Amino acid sequence: MIEMKEVFKVYKNGVTALNGVDVTINQGDFVYVVGPSGAGKTSFIKMMYREEVPSRGNVYINGVEIGGLKKKEIPYLRRDVGVIFQDFKLLPRKSVYENVAFALEVIEENSKKIRRQVMKVLEQVGLKHKARFIPAQLSGGEQQRVAIARAIINNPKLVIADEPTGNLDPETSWEIMRIFEDINSKGTTIIMATHSQDIVNQLKKRVIAMEKGQIVRDEHRGEYGYEA
Repeated sequence: MIEMKEVFKVYKNGVTALNGVDVTINQGDFVYVVGPSGAGKTSFIKMMYREEVPSRGNVYINGVEIGGLKKKEIPYLRRDVGVIFQDFKLLPRKSVYENVAFALEVIEENSKKIRRQVMKVLEQVGLKHKARFIPAQLSGGEQQRVAIARAIINNPKLVIADEPTGNLDPETSWEIMRIFEDINSKGTTIIMATHSQDIVNQLKKRVIAMEKGQIVRDEHRGEYGYEA
């Protein structure tokens, strides 16, 4: 479970990104985070994996207040959190297999388990047959699926996706969303920042709408609510 209590974030340049955010997200929820550019969406989701810390207020993940974590404790938090970026952030000289395996190698998992887990998640995202390819040999949608595989390799309780379909064509975007729905059906919480009106309106989930650093709408089975 994720809880934010009176969270403010003011950057050094004086910009207020979050302005008194209060929210609870339960395990297994699928949440879209929507709103205009500059609304605070990215700062909001960065709080959940301790990329940013509040200027004031508290962020709890499964009852643990993460703002006060020591630097050495942050990697342990992130073992339960998978993060997917719009620009994929793949290692260009490593194969698909190596990109996904890297997430387990950094926590010193044994090689037998790494191979088993990597092939399992590559099959889940439909890329088992391209395990030896490098990112430059893949389409944008395939690269995003590699990023998803890497994010879920450690069976995280929470997956955070920042505009994961933003650079993809509509058909590929729907393929990616089917993967997210499959992950969510297994009990993983999905939090997805998006500008995709079609996805939000057709795959109705919980919608958290942000404007000027505040949550202005929180609806179950909500709609996008902004002009495309």
